[in-house]
Amino acid sequence: MLCGSHTRSHHNCQPANGEPRANRNGHTPRNIPTHRERNGLEGDECIRSGIRENAAASSMTRGDLGEMNLFGEPVAVTSPRRSGSRRSVDSGETVVRGPRRWKRLEDFVVGACNRVAHAAAMSVVEAPDEAVTPLVFHGPVGVGKTHLLEGIYAGLKRDSQQRPCYVTAEEFTTRFVSATHQGRMSAFRRQFREATALLFDDLHFLASRKATQIEFLHTLDSLVSEGRPVVVTLDCHPRLADELMPELVDRLLGGAVWGLLPPDAETRLAILRHKAAGASPPIPDLVLRTLANCLRGNVRELEGAVHSLRHYAKVTGRPVDLILAREALGELIRHAVRVVTLAEVDAAVCTVLRLSSGTLQSKSRAWAVTHPRMIAVYLCRKHTSATYGEIARHFGAKTHSTAVAAEKKVRQWLERDASLSVGSQVWNVRDLIERIERQLHH
Repeated sequence: MLCGSHTRSHHNCQPANGEPRANRNGHTPRNIPTHRERNGLEGDECIRSGIRENAAASSMTRGDLGEMNLFGEPVAVTSPRRSGSRRSVDSGETVVRGPRRWKRLEDFVVGACNRVAHAAAMSVVEAPDEAVTPLVFHGPVGVGKTHLLEGIYAGLKRDSQQRPCYVTAEEFTTRFVSATHQGRMSAFRRQFREATALLFDDLHFLASRKATQIEFLHTLDSLVSEGRPVVVTLDCHPRLADELMPELVDRLLGGAVWGLLPPDAETRLAILRHKAAGASPPIPDLVLRTLANCLRGNVRELEGAVHSLRHYAKVTGRPVDLILAREALGELIRHAVRVVTLAEVDAAVCTVLRLSSGTLQSKSRAWAVTHPRMIAVYLCRKHTSATYGEIARHFGAKTHSTAVAAEKKVRQWLERDASLSVGSQVWNVRDLIERIERQLHH
């Protein structure tokens, strides 16, 4: 974690006075008070709850809150004692780590799949005092969410007046558990609540950690109430994050939420060109164009393809051409996933369920139509690069929230292993989706 540590007396940075107790059924009340509304509540409950629910986190590395330099400079870290006792900053052998290499927004390859999210990230760096907060980036693995977060951090660090804080959800949890055990919650909270901006990666990691979610919620409220930017990343839209507290989801939806999609063909080519530029051996543009058309994966897979191609060329001592590319990346190319269109998903659903063409785009609200339409929305999100808005418009809905709700409903069906009645036939939802996917890739 990297964040600011100086204290500004005009900030209300005192530790919170506690969290609501769980009721007899073990459930926490839905209306969680903000950090300014909790006077009179018992201050130990969240700490005790955090210790109980995060017992499994003991397998993680527990870092002392004072071990790290919080501004991105080289740090001195002490190794743990062999006796197994707690680490101490004045014991053990000193190991000097170099500064982390942060990704920059200038190196982010912009395309139709991420343009709005990139613009939102730039706005935080250019005018942090005017930024929409909280700002949420969501999307599957390898589409650039962490790159944007690191780029914001690196950009803000150029301003000596800024003290941004970058932390992953896993590290936040580890430090929260450590602080509860060491009785250092006040210091823990100051690190985050006195930052000029909080950049929080992989919020979905907190899904099963209620007390940590509550602590983050109050940290979020503290920063947002003072107009300081909070940027988080998620692997799905907040509405689909069922294991996050409703109060936390509500706070996230109160800001700006932008999705990042897997790169389209044009963006894939731009990424490949960017990664291939200036290194040896050179990769001809014809090869890059061929790879952009063949490979349908995320950014990391594209980077891996470039690295593999170069390595294979060096090992074999041959120049890079199409023949060498097929030899080096044959397995990757054969397993590339075909990107389909909304119309193809629509047609596959209608074919399997024996519905007339155009049925799913009608205004019918009968279960025989709405349930297949929900299945189609789910498959569109899974197999196409279309946004919620584009999917909603295809199926005749006015707003993207309809598509969001439909996808969430199908996920719930899958979790319950539910069955649906369509026409005269009863389908297991999982079996139905597999049948449609086979039709889709037939």
